Amino acid sequence: MVRNRRHGPSTGWRRAVHAATLGLVNPGESARVLHRRELVARASTPVASGHHRVAVLSLKGGVGKTTTTVALGSTLASLRGDRVLAVDANPDRGTLSDKVRLETAATIRDLLNERHLVSRYADIRGFTSQAPSRLEILASDRDPAVSEAFSDADYREVARIVEHFYSICITDCGTGLLHSAMRGVLGLADQVVLVSSASVDGARSASATLDWLEAHGHGPLVRGAVVVLSMVRSNSKSSVDLGRLEEHFAGRCRAVVRVPWDGHLEEGAEVDLEQLAPATRESYLQLAASVGEAFGR
Repeated sequence: MVRNRRHGPSTGWRRAVHAATLGLVNPGESARVLHRRELVARASTPVASGHHRVAVLSLKGGVGKTTTTVALGSTLASLRGDRVLAVDANPDRGTLSDKVRLETAATIRDLLNERHLVSRYADIRGFTSQAPSRLEILASDRDPAVSEAFSDADYREVARIVEHFYSICITDCGTGLLHSAMRGVLGLADQVVLVSSASVDGARSASATLDWLEAHGHGPLVRGAVVVLSMVRSNSKSSVDLGRLEEHFAGRCRAVVRVPWDGHLEEGAEVDLEQLAPATRESYLQLAASVGEAFGR
């Protein structure tokens, strides 16, 4: 009868002790390693329904909504074996395409115009660009006059197409709640991620967004929402009590995640997970885990 072998620690002094004693002394993994494994497992939760839609929202511009979309999508795509897509549904010339190296000039409008040609994954890949993390993005049109015409029906048709080829679709929304496409986004969303700055006016705007969603029949999305307090500076002289902000949103939503200020993200260019500070990567892993918890429902 063969005993179950207990694997040794993977890092640090614990691994050194295990190796030096030829496995006779096994101090086990550190709490930090075990915590990370738990986060990865939550982020890797299988999508029970086959396709899951996440809407990333913010009423205020410049708070890191698009950056959050890409960082969340990249984290999920890097950990999972299935396909993750980010879609730009911003009617005001979205910037999702600025966050990855483009492989094609095709846009969401091109996909709609040529949807009759899409029958395989290889067909839709002609309309997307893929980041090193394996996240794919479907860009919006650069011409605001064209993207403005992106409607509720258009979004629903795009959603119908991509659900056959991707397990997770993350939609980067515009800052308005009343434009046509938003009706489709909210009508189809399985959960929302609400991005706010760590400021009083940012929190008020985010809270007003939750109020609007509840008033318009989206109470379940509010209760299942994940709030991101974005670009939090550790050395800030701000008088804002982040603890109270977190308590406020935690009382209304499912989870709250702080993302620290990061020099790489401040550049506003392509998002590369490898260039992020460890604390920032950890916060996006926490976000991916919080979002991933809902995949099994």
